[in-house]
Amino acid sequence: MLASPVFFIALALLTGIILIIFLSTRYKVHPFFSLCLACFVTGGLGGLDAVSILSLMKEGFGKILSSLGFIIAIGTALGMVLQANGATTAMANAIIKWVGGKRSAFAMSLTGFFVGLPIFCDSGYVVLNGLNQSMIRRTGIATAIMSTTMATGLYAVHCFIPPHPGITAAVGTTQAAMGRVILLGLLAAVPAMLAGYYWAVWKGRKFPVITGKEDPGEPLPGANQSLPPVALSFVPVVVPVILIACKALIPVPEHPVLRLVLVTGEPAIALAVGLVLALCIPRKWDKGALGQLMHHGLEKAGGILVIIGAGGAFGMVINALKLQDHLASIQGVKALGIFFPFLVALILKTAQGSSTVAVLTAASIVLPFLPGLGLDTENGRVLAVLAMGAGSMAVSHVNDAYFWVITNFSGQELKQVLKVYSVATVWMALTGMLAVYILSLIML
Repeated sequence: MLASPVFFIALALLTGIILIIFLSTRYKVHPFFSLCLACFVTGGLGGLDAVSILSLMKEGFGKILSSLGFIIAIGTALGMVLQANGATTAMANAIIKWVGGKRSAFAMSLTGFFVGLPIFCDSGYVVLNGLNQSMIRRTGIATAIMSTTMATGLYAVHCFIPPHPGITAAVGTTQAAMGRVILLGLLAAVPAMLAGYYWAVWKGRKFPVITGKEDPGEPLPGANQSLPPVALSFVPVVVPVILIACKALIPVPEHPVLRLVLVTGEPAIALAVGLVLALCIPRKWDKGALGQLMHHGLEKAGGILVIIGAGGAFGMVINALKLQDHLASIQGVKALGIFFPFLVALILKTAQGSSTVAVLTAASIVLPFLPGLGLDTENGRVLAVLAMGAGSMAVSHVNDAYFWVITNFSGQELKQVLKVYSVATVWMALTGMLAVYILSLIML
């Protein structure tokens, strides 16, 4: 591989990024194909031959899937089961009851936050939409407030906390500690959620109550109206988080039995424990319904995994261009520090719409820069991942599928969603990044 001047490396990288954004936004090309094409364009302009590029792509694809495949697949299955057996609705009802009707908007924000831990934000919004519409009719609170507080609660955990695909891919790409990302991600996600909540309450009060679509669409196989006990509904979500936290915080014991117990804190095993607990929640499954549900979940996970794999391939090609060898000559980049990953993810998110694609692409771009940014440490990598998670929040607008889920199911006008929800994502990104910056002052 021939060394390339920094100008040509930067041009190659910029061309690849623009190609991804252009194909995704103008021609709606699937991210897998746009990322793969970007590998050849970036690698070719950077001085790599086609055989080397293909070899690097295979290596990057396999490497990222080996670390994330089980996590994404099991995490997706867990979310599908909790959605089908009514556990997510039971959790939502309990949170609203605990918080109280007078604080319905905050209750919906918390509901989105907790329900969003195991399931993706778009699925979570559809599942909770009927409940949200009932709350709007019952309380008379503006639709813009209720829909946005719920949406931002879901969005906060989607962008910050594994096993959601984008942030999980960034963990795999940078080799950050998964347990620390989850724990510190919670510290960043909570203020981001609150920022979205307060903006929605302040701005949304100027808009009227609108009853949107209450029908969440075609129910998942095995779904029914009976709800499980509240305590059992929370267990499959809480237990994996506790197991992963113990793995991250407790030193490895010498006793073999204790060491074996601590193995359950590995993210894939912890999620598998959560899946087993979710399946133990009492409910009557129709014949073949559970198998059909798992099949549906794995199909959904497969679509995510090919995108993540292509992101890993793109990252391996970028890494082969040896950007890190030229970083010392770029003083402006070094001065950005923890804000560099944030800005890269923010630009990608705003331009092409998908938080998942934004953060996994940003991780590939940022990885070679970590030593020069002073982030090539265990804590530095965790904070870089969280900074990218914050950047992947803004700006959610018309090129984001989640934006249209909110618009469609809430029944709001486009202009209204842009003024309330889209601006809320900006405040969430800035607040989340502020939390990450404060953590960096303590940890670096």
